Amino acid sequence: MLTRLCRKSSAGYNLTGLFVGSEGTLGLVTEITLKLAVIPQESSVAVVTFPTIRDAAAAATKVLRAGVPVAAMEVMDEVQMGVINKSGATKRKWKEVPTMFFKFSGTKAGVQDNISFVKQITKQHKSGDFIFATDAKEQAELWSARKEALWSMLALRREGDDVWSTDVAVPLSRLPDIIEISKKELDDLGLFASVLGHVGDGNFHESILYDRQNPKERAAVEKVIHDMVDRALEMDG
Repeated sequence: MLTRLCRKSSAGYNLTGLFVGSEGTLGLVTEITLKLAVIPQESSVAVVTFPTIRDAAAAATKVLRAGVPVAAMEVMDEVQMGVINKSGATKRKWKEVPTMFFKFSGTKAGVQDNISFVKQITKQHKSGDFIFATDAKEQAELWSARKEALWSMLALRREGDDVWSTDVAVPLSRLPDIIEISKKELDDLGLFASVLGHVGDGNFHESILYDRQNPKERAAVEKVIHDMVDRALEMDG
């Protein structure tokens, strides 16, 4: 089996899918152990802005290396934040700059400590606004931008347009590098394209809006995507 250094990987055989899909020809399940997760006492959401996508990715790497127990950590670049505003998918007007979304869970004291720790780390990476939710309603409101990311992009399609969404993961130490390089290549395309991702896994996506009927445009998009995949593999992703 091929192994990689990144946290999230689909390399190798899908043994679970293979066994379940065999309909009993490879074996029978005789016992199942179910693991239950305790509902956290407290949860909260924080949203943090950054001057560049590299600063955001570097902050995410630092948070994980510091061992801060973050339930979820997502990033969206300035283009994607603009898409959210244009589509009107959320009630809030967002700053159109690279933005990180954090989810925290645990005890009340633990959540507050983790928020404070993350705030200190993000300041070291030039963070701007740091907003955290004070109740469940505000949590849902702050997280809504991340939930609506793909649908907001799809809503901006014109006739003949399509959205190409990519998905790669790299070791955390290389995350700022690949996001910065890939972001520049997207900007150089001259097309409407954004970067977003589950950076807690070293995972990110590119969403590119292009004319599928235009061979030249499609070829340019394919090249950028193939280069990104090759780069991720070179980085042990």
